[in-house]
Amino acid sequence: MHLFCRGETKGLTRFIRCLVMTSSSSRLLHAGYSLLGNLRNNSAGFMRASQEIISNDLYTQQMRTFIQMRTSLKVVDNSGAKRVMCIQALKGKKGARLGDTIVCSVKEAQAGGKVKKGEVHYGVVVRAAMPRGRCDGSEVKFDDNAVVLINKQGEPIGTRVMGPVPHELRRKKHLKILSLAQHIV
Repeated sequence: MHLFCRGETKGLTRFIRCLVMTSSSSRLLHAGYSLLGNLRNNSAGFMRASQEIISNDLYTQQMRTFIQMRTSLKVVDNSGAKRVMCIQALKGKKGARLGDTIVCSVKEAQAGGKVKKGEVHYGVVVRAAMPRGRCDGSEVKFDDNAVVLINKQGEPIGTRVMGPVPHELRRKKHLKILSLAQHIV
């Protein structure tokens, strides 16, 4: 179902085409009725309320972006690095999503770890704050951006992976990371 809604951007009014998925339309309908005090015969008020909900939801989704150059990521393995910064997304992409390989620079590291501050390594994105849709209609998103450091052959540097990782890594051929992970989402 397509709806057209009006959004405000720096004082200029523009029309944004909003796509409402059928799975969220019942939630939208329920939210519209509750805003109107359960009056179902006021269709003009319902459309205005639903348009505001859609545009607010669209605005919050636009704040999340790809993992791109200079994005700070948390390292969730025991390689010795704590935080890294993305230098480049590989395979000619502007940004990286779940399962993509990036080149990153170590910004914080533990003393005595396998990697040192300032070194450049490859990493696989295992958690991203940007929602990713799945084939069954659900979507997965995490609270933070996280990476597992790998060597040039694609093997993880660390021997443990903390926290959940998505099963999309299986399609990207990162089976070793999946076998080291505590939880697969």
